[in-house]
Parts: sequence; structure tokens; C-alpha cells
Amino acid sequence: MNDYYIYIVFIHVLSAVLSVGPLFVLFAVLRKMQESDRLLDQTHISIFRSVVRLIKHAGHVLVGSGVLLVVFGPWPWHTPWIVMTIALMVVSIFFLARAFSSTLKKFDDLEADRVFLIKKLRKATWIYIILLVLMLALMVIKPTMW
Repeated sequence: MNDYYIYIVFIHVLSAVLSVGPLFVLFAVLRKMQESDRLLDQTHISIFRSVVRLIKHAGHVLVGSGVLLVVFGPWPWHTPWIVMTIALMVVSIFFLARAFSSTLKKFDDLEADRVFLIKKLRKATWIYIILLVLMLALMVIKPTMW
């Protein structure tokens, strides 16, 4: 293994933390949205969008560093935990692209059911956390599946 491999691992782990950690802030934002009136929605939505943007950019670093780890590391691309991680990553990318933006846009509609939209955002946040934790588990445990 190369000397710089450990630095790539560090960048990969740091970007994983930045991809998962901020999601938990969203629960506080969602709680505030439930307690507040429609006037503060845009402030909360702005925070929500900023967190999602941070998660996306950390995800880019995560993917890039992951590719470098496979290229320079001891595991081939066809390793089961790598294949499953990539599959979950593809699912999570599509989920992230569709789950949050469309729901956040619906808050602009004054007729929209805020309670339903907040519940939908909470559910989407949990689903995304579960997807990321599954990927994290695969990368840490490195199970032999086939």
C-alpha cells in the first residue's frame, strides 16, 4: 500500500461523517417547523437546503475518495461489499435527488398541508440515514456475501 493511502482513508472517513452527521440537525429543524407558523418556513427551508447541499458535496468527496481507495487498495471492484456499497450508493443518489427538493418546493404553495410535508421530510431523512448507515456498515464490516 502507498504512503498516501492512509490520507485517502482519513478523507474518506471525514467525508462520511459530513455526509451523515448533518442529517441529524434536520430533525431539530423539522421540530421547529412543526412548532412555528408558515412565516418562518422559508428560514427553516433555507437551513434544510443548506444541509442537503453540504451532504451532497461531502458525498462527492466520499465517492471520489472511495474510488481512490479501491484503485490503490487491496480490494478488487468485484468484492461483494464494494458491489453492494455501490448499489446502495446509486439508490441513495436517486433518493436524495428526489426526496428533498420536490417536497421543499411544495412549501411555497399556501394550500399545501404543512403537517404532511413535514412528516414526509422526516420520513425521507430517516430513509436516507438508513441507506447511509447500511453503506457504512458494509465498508466497516466488509462482509463476505458470495
